[in-house]
Amino acid sequence: MDSHKGRILYQACKWGFIALTLCASFALLAGGARLLYLGGSSYYLIAGLAYLALSVMLSIRNRFALHLSAAIFLATCVWALYEVQGLKYWELLPRLVVPALIFMLGLWLIATFPSTRPRTRQWANRSALVVFFALLATLVAAFFPHGKISNPVEIARSPERSRADTPHPENWEFFGRNAHGTRFAPHAQITPDNVKDLQVAWTYRTGRETTGPAAGVDQNTPLQIGNVLYSCTPQNIVTALDADTGRPLWKFDPQARTAEHVTCRGVGYHDIEHDENPGAAENAIGIDTQCRQRILVSTVDARLFALDARTGGACPGFGENGFVDLKKNMGPTQDSKRYHPTSIPVVMGHLAVIGGWVRDIEDGEPSGVVRAFDVRDGSLAWAWDVGAPESADTDRTDREFTLATPNVWSIPTYDRELNLVYLPTGNGPPDYWGGDRNAVKEKFGSAVVAVDAATGKTRWVYQIVRHDVWDYDIPSQPVLHDVENARGEKVPALIQTTKTGHIFVLDRRTGQPVTAVEERPVPTSPAAQGERLSPTQPFSVGMPVIGAEPLTERSMWGITPFDQLYCRIKFKDSHYQGAFTPPTEKPYIEWPSLLGGMNWGGISIDESRNLMFVNDTRMALRMSLVTREQAKQYKISTDEVPGFMGTIRPQLAGPYGGVRIDILQSPLGVPCPAPPFGTMSAIDLRTRQLVWQVPLGTVQDTGPLGIKTHLPMPIGMPTLGGPTSTASGLVFFAGTQDYYLRALDATTGRELWKGRLPVGAVAAPLVYQSPATGRQYVVISAGGASHSPDVGDYVIAYALPDRTRGK
Repeated sequence: MDSHKGRILYQACKWGFIALTLCASFALLAGGARLLYLGGSSYYLIAGLAYLALSVMLSIRNRFALHLSAAIFLATCVWALYEVQGLKYWELLPRLVVPALIFMLGLWLIATFPSTRPRTRQWANRSALVVFFALLATLVAAFFPHGKISNPVEIARSPERSRADTPHPENWEFFGRNAHGTRFAPHAQITPDNVKDLQVAWTYRTGRETTGPAAGVDQNTPLQIGNVLYSCTPQNIVTALDADTGRPLWKFDPQARTAEHVTCRGVGYHDIEHDENPGAAENAIGIDTQCRQRILVSTVDARLFALDARTGGACPGFGENGFVDLKKNMGPTQDSKRYHPTSIPVVMGHLAVIGGWVRDIEDGEPSGVVRAFDVRDGSLAWAWDVGAPESADTDRTDREFTLATPNVWSIPTYDRELNLVYLPTGNGPPDYWGGDRNAVKEKFGSAVVAVDAATGKTRWVYQIVRHDVWDYDIPSQPVLHDVENARGEKVPALIQTTKTGHIFVLDRRTGQPVTAVEERPVPTSPAAQGERLSPTQPFSVGMPVIGAEPLTERSMWGITPFDQLYCRIKFKDSHYQGAFTPPTEKPYIEWPSLLGGMNWGGISIDESRNLMFVNDTRMALRMSLVTREQAKQYKISTDEVPGFMGTIRPQLAGPYGGVRIDILQSPLGVPCPAPPFGTMSAIDLRTRQLVWQVPLGTVQDTGPLGIKTHLPMPIGMPTLGGPTSTASGLVFFAGTQDYYLRALDATTGRELWKGRLPVGAVAAPLVYQSPATGRQYVVISAGGASHSPDVGDYVIAYALPDRTRGK
């Protein structure tokens, strides 16, 4: 009876394996024929024919099946190594693992054939065992990082540069800690040697909404002023927390609501006692004696509040009962659905600069004007309205601002010495077609603009993307840091990261490039109807380019040969001409995509080592313009973040009614470009060379079809948020798709520690030293990773145990 069951089991396994091989051959034949028709690789079609022949030979137990099986696998290895051009783990994985499995199982099956000779049977069994152990080693290797770049250099540390800046040495007073935005914490209590001992010091639960569209995205980096933290939720609820315990001191709820893009990246701070404006303190005596220190918060329903930093009460002398209505004179805001601020009020002296996110669906959207308000009474000081530049410092309050101008949804930067504020602009709406754009949009779109901080007058403009029809808004805060030019002269520079993966370094006095930039020709056809593209674009060649290598059919990826074949077909069936591929009605590939490259999180600069740290995302998009008539066939979505499969985003521009935006990914939901999908890089700002680059993030909390793998494979995942560096030589980062706060070695990129979070985080870490206890903390606002179903309301502080501090 047992022998009979064994024969049945053997026959089931035999025919099951043959059926699987046959299915694989049919999939490769169908997909391979399609790919070859599109001008792609012939391997898949040939492999499909070979596996079909192998299936037949296995079914009739032909002894020559062994030779064919070995020949198929050997030829596949040769082809894979030729395509990959080396031993690149993630690139070889989809090309070899499934063929190796088929080869291994085929060998064991062939060893059971009666016609197989004993010595051949022994060879087949041993070879199959070797392949088995090779596959096992391949699985183990998946849990180690691959694709790291290391260029060791001599990195000198300047102790004098790691001291806190003045006049507020212990405060994290701006989004990037200091006015220059370097996000560098000059503290050294937590070191590469003891960071492994970090533990949770306290946790605060904000109580924010975690379900529905009003939940928004938690992008908050708290401010730290003395022994108090000031944190905000996506709905702009501000809480003051004790810096050593996390105990709430007060809470302010502006009751703010909007239909789209719900977020708060932080708050602003103003201390009238330390205002450098002559006579500011004296002039404010009669305004609000109880609001000498103020917290400024802009809300998702387009209001600007001033709060007493000690009590959380609205400052009654500011605007109308403590707030200014930012919708006034802005055009059709639709109760803030089409306009509201998404970044922090940037305080410069007694003025607060406010930009705003503008919906970019059609011409006639609200104005992209940037305004400066007096932090003492809320009065309008100036308005940077590029449609009426001569009126920047007008005191008129009744004029309407120019509609649909380039906006500033990211964070401006203030240079106190030059008295300039630097504005990173987006393109004027609509996003993806610009056949009728006016001169203002053409000049100021997707640019860095320097304006006089006292008057709002334009000083200079440097455009980074010409005639932007890719939604390549300048996404991040310009960072100010002195560098040496080609002649060895110290230059006050501005460093700007971009969605295209390029990093521009400009003289912040004049807007002229400090590092080399080349104006290169880019494709202009085929183009959309009525479009007039720029024939050239600026390419930053004097700095490393991150994650922007041109795509090819060979660079398409997948977990298996089958989804890799799908990605290759999608690639060949799309319009792609490299960087700045023109948008068309035929599906085209945008790479780097509007998701980044680099995004709003920005960079950190270790000021003592002259190292710059930047994280990136590598997600290609497959897009197509849709005419107004064709748009009637689609479901319409106004979601701000792309990836809404099967819908279109409205785009009322010229002959077009929308744009379809899909992530270029396999049916398993895996991005088509080869890993890593996100990295952290370090750049030496003296040599302008890449020092190291490491894949960042694992698939532990995500995976194919959106199913969590629970496997900590460091493939490198898309990132958001930004890094924070410290004087001791650490880089803290949390914006991965898995739920960790990490500490990396600043000089090597090696992961030294990671702390498990209850949910993911996309905010930048805050690092400070308590003036009350001397204890150093690392704080992260954890509200959920991008597109993750796990959403939370945590503000978590980490610190060393008392016994390890200072060791």
